[in-house]
Amino acid sequence: MRFPRLIPPIAHRGLHDERSGIIENTASAFRAAIAGRYAIETDIQAAASGEPVIFHDEHLDRLTEETGPVAERTVAELQTVRMRGTGDRILTLAELLEIVDGRAALFLEIKSAGLDSDRTLERRIAEALAHYRGQAFIMSFDPRSVGAMRIFAPSVPRGLSAMRFWKVDEFPLTDAQRYRLTHMLDIPAVKPDFLTYEVSDLAVMAAGLRLRHPSLPIITWTVRSAEQRRKADEFADGMIFEGFRP
Repeated sequence: MRFPRLIPPIAHRGLHDERSGIIENTASAFRAAIAGRYAIETDIQAAASGEPVIFHDEHLDRLTEETGPVAERTVAELQTVRMRGTGDRILTLAELLEIVDGRAALFLEIKSAGLDSDRTLERRIAEALAHYRGQAFIMSFDPRSVGAMRIFAPSVPRGLSAMRFWKVDEFPLTDAQRYRLTHMLDIPAVKPDFLTYEVSDLAVMAAGLRLRHPSLPIITWTVRSAEQRRKADEFADGMIFEGFRP
């Protein structure tokens, strides 16, 4: 599968709207994105066995009626977890692929377990995608995850994601690692097919990335305002959006 020349607007975690009862990364959000003719961005975490499930946070607390780490629950347990105030529940990757069924391009962000992960999650994702006939793309902030997918699923286009990592404290990284990830110095090693970069840093970082890697499309995230839309139009080839309809 080749990376598309024209990238449609990509709905961040599906076309969700909590005020309307549509929660991010749910079947309802994905069906709404399909109906709106948008591509879909979503997140993949590992269940206790390494099986891929569709959820952004490491913990269940923010969006569901339960608490605790996602990685400590089995797939069967997670499939019973309901999103707070809705009838939607946590999906497996296989269930997501069945729902979308080629009707929208899928951008799957792998939430890496860390730089020393054994890559069980990536292997399971590759197995799930092996027979999927729709457009599916994977991406991750973890270069090793992107590199693993190059081995496990070489025909699936890969994206390397970044931001200015000095702005956040949640990642247990050294200063050298923050510099390397911010400037995407692993591109030659992992050979991504596209890049994604945070919109607030795009004006600063895009020129250097274009100069060093002119053939790689850049998708920006997460576009939520008119000013961010202007930046996306000026500096990127596609955008992941939320909170409005392009």
